[in-house]
Amino acid sequence: MAWDSTRTVNWGRLTREWVVYAVVMAAVFLIFLQDNVSAGSVAGLAASFPMYLIFGGALAKMGYQRKTLSDLRRQTPVRSPRASRKASSSGDTPNATSSRTRPAPTSRTSTGPTQHRSNKRKKR
Repeated sequence: MAWDSTRTVNWGRLTREWVVYAVVMAAVFLIFLQDNVSAGSVAGLAASFPMYLIFGGALAKMGYQRKTLSDLRRQTPVRSPRASRKASSSGDTPNATSSRTRPAPTSRTSTGPTQHRSNKRKKR
């Protein structure tokens, strides 16, 4: 993907994502790292905002766009309630079918120790 100056950058989304990150990291600082929080760690958190915007804006100009949760929901196939109840009550996975037959044995599958005798063994 090449740089395209006409591509738009969703600055609001980038800012919202960073704010969520900053809130989570501030909670981690306050809850888990109470004794080790310094001015440097807070300054580093603040300095991550412009860096996130620069990298996110550059990626957006090159055509990268992460999928939103609503995009992912649209791509997920909708299962009917009946199918999900049937799968959970029978214990089968939704993709398993009862008409599937067992594959034929191959040289790599064993049918038991008495089925195939090795010709390499010496008979006494």
